[in-house]
Amino acid sequence: MNVRMIRSDDVAPQAWRNGGGFTRELFAWPRADVWRVRVSVADIDADGPFSPFPGVERWFAVVQGDGVELTVAGTTHRLTTASAPLRFGGDEPASCRLVQGPTRDLNLMLRGVRGGVFRAEAGQPWRPRASQCGLFTTAEGRCVGDAEHRVAAGGLLWFDVAPASLVFLPAHEGDAAAWWLAATPQERTAWA
Repeated sequence: MNVRMIRSDDVAPQAWRNGGGFTRELFAWPRADVWRVRVSVADIDADGPFSPFPGVERWFAVVQGDGVELTVAGTTHRLTTASAPLRFGGDEPASCRLVQGPTRDLNLMLRGVRGGVFRAEAGQPWRPRASQCGLFTTAEGRCVGDAEHRVAAGGLLWFDVAPASLVFLPAHEGDAAAWWLAATPQERTAWA
């Protein structure tokens, strides 16, 4: 399958070990039990620590709510839906404090893979320069590349083979909260 659409609300939430929230795993490659690329959304309901993921590069973006103060290795970052995604190491101690109420957050985890998360500007072309890519959006719309794909609000559109260029077109003007995700496995890694 080359392209898949996964809606957050169609994925069963899994409680965090610390009880501070829930995670919905939207995508894992090559498999859920031995992932090298993992995309999830987390509903954070309370302040608390993040689980460690040694050897994993993490990307974090607030997609709904008033934001968080994320402290990573002693440095605090205030993140809102308008902030650029934050990259940090999964082995670095991280904890989160809610600014004002619960949030929903997008997470990309990479193990032996290059990639990242980037804000999607409505109507602006994006060239992934990656072997796989995706679009997560809180708004309904269309993603146009080699073909046109409908995207659901709160959904991840994932391309197993990244097109040369993509454009996100929200269904309603001004309703353009969206993020591009890119992933390229490295040639040889300990996880291959």
